[in-house]
Amino acid sequence: MTDAAFLNELHDRQQAFDALKPEMEVTVRDPALDVEGYVIVWSTLAVVDGPLGRVGKGGTRITPTVTADEIGRLARTQTLKNAAAGLATGGAKSGLRADPLADGFEEKYRRFVRLTWPCHYDNGGPWGGLGYDLGGNPQHCQWAIDELKTTRCFTGKPVEQGGTDYDAEGIAGLGVATAATTWLNRQAGGVSGATASVQGVGAMGAAVCRYFTEQGGSICCIADPRIDGAWRLKDPMSDALLDAIAVMDFAAACEHLANGGHEKIGMDDVLWEDVDVLFPCAVQDVIDTSNQDRIRAKVVVEGANNPCTGEARHALHDRGLPVVPDFIANPGGAIAASVEMTSSVTDEENASTRAKVLEAKQTTQDLVTANVGEVLDIADAHEAALVDAASLLALRRVLGS
Repeated sequence: MTDAAFLNELHDRQQAFDALKPEMEVTVRDPALDVEGYVIVWSTLAVVDGPLGRVGKGGTRITPTVTADEIGRLARTQTLKNAAAGLATGGAKSGLRADPLADGFEEKYRRFVRLTWPCHYDNGGPWGGLGYDLGGNPQHCQWAIDELKTTRCFTGKPVEQGGTDYDAEGIAGLGVATAATTWLNRQAGGVSGATASVQGVGAMGAAVCRYFTEQGGSICCIADPRIDGAWRLKDPMSDALLDAIAVMDFAAACEHLANGGHEKIGMDDVLWEDVDVLFPCAVQDVIDTSNQDRIRAKVVVEGANNPCTGEARHALHDRGLPVVPDFIANPGGAIAASVEMTSSVTDEENASTRAKVLEAKQTTQDLVTANVGEVLDIADAHEAALVDAASLLALRRVLGS
């Protein structure tokens, strides 16, 4: 039974965190271009004495249906994620309500960039700038830099522009794979031969496939509408299929899948596979109390933002299935952004040595390994759910000891 002191501290800290209000909420609009976007900085309390001061950072979500409430929820989670990782930035998120594939999107995006620029910390605001999230594309980075005439407006930039290229490098996915490997090494005798299902093979899921395989695991099932559904793989994922997914050549991936003797299954069936690790890397709330009882994996490691509802996380724990929550498993993108914002390496040096990429990858592996280990220690010491131990760790770092 979870001890009372742990529960009381978690309750008190959660109440204090819940009482926090966003430090900045901005909605920008241009009716002439049908532009609506949001910048929300949730909390910078954890970085008051940091090298950047009170600055919040997170990615930029671009979907036709994104709302201020959704961005606020993401900014709140980003606060926990950044604090848990001990980063120099608080939590923030931005969003643009638009279809990134529609005609006229570039004009909308460029206008959104100009409208949000006054919020940036270079202009005295508390916002760390644009980045990648759902709907993001490397072209957006170039548009933003072109529009504002500075590389400081965007993180995840190409290496030659002083960035870590964290989307192409899959640094966030490296963190998620490392979280799973750390859990397996501690709780299941090691990663070698461990099986996994991956829902969503965009930038996050593709990187999880790549790095989990490199670390000794085996991807047995993948799903994404862009690969024509869900597939149970006949053999562990081949190098050719990994390569196609890594560069998002979905036509080539579909050809490999269709001609490789793999089994086509229902889209949601990827979640119910009998594997060691389930990586939900698609969208939020795909696992809830109505379907959590169908999960058969030994551990759920969250790659997407909030793929499990809070109630589902605890229901899974009650069934003996731990959940490594997103704010512990996937800070890799935020770590890379922090490296870009704080590193003293020049753009020229970075272009020739990839120093920031190497630093971001090593820091991601080190921090995720340490944090998952610490969360497991807290959970074991107090007989607590993994998600509650993770929450307490993050809340201590947001609010101070």
